[in-house]
Amino acid sequence: MNADPPSSPPLILVLGGMRSGKSRHAEDLVAASGLARVYLATALAGDAEMAARITAHRRRRGNGWRTVEAPLELPEAIRAESRPDRILLVECLTLWLTNLLMAEAEPAAACERLEAALAARRGPVVLVSNEVGLGVVPADPLSRRFVDLAGELHRRLAALADRVELVVAGLPLVLKPRALE
Repeated sequence: MNADPPSSPPLILVLGGMRSGKSRHAEDLVAASGLARVYLATALAGDAEMAARITAHRRRRGNGWRTVEAPLELPEAIRAESRPDRILLVECLTLWLTNLLMAEAEPAAACERLEAALAARRGPVVLVSNEVGLGVVPADPLSRRFVDLAGELHRRLAALADRVELVVAGLPLVLKPRALE
């Protein structure tokens, strides 16, 4: 007996530490979909090192991707870009949270808008985020607030997601199953 097909397009959350391989894994998931690929970039090139990281990511992805810059207005970009014939890759949620905090925006309201945009998606979405809750408790209040916000966002999105994967040493561990169709 086959299960009924899901009523909404897949939502996949890919978590991992820095340099864990989560971005490559997410890019591979998106490429395997066969759909038009849209990269929703949240990074800001605030210094030379970050600019080099952004350049390296672009080179690795190669052609075949359309990039939309969304350092603060991520929910709006998802609403504008989501269609059944394309797949969105959001890279990354923790950079987006950082941007919100640095802009002195209200992260809780922005996260609610993000959840609403994802719930209304018209095509598949793959989210990438750094799992920051596995280390020591940060020493300063802003960093502790960031870890708290990221943890809460990850829990809420994991509940909304069809599939959640944790990438460690380049190896994806499926925490919540559903294959990307």
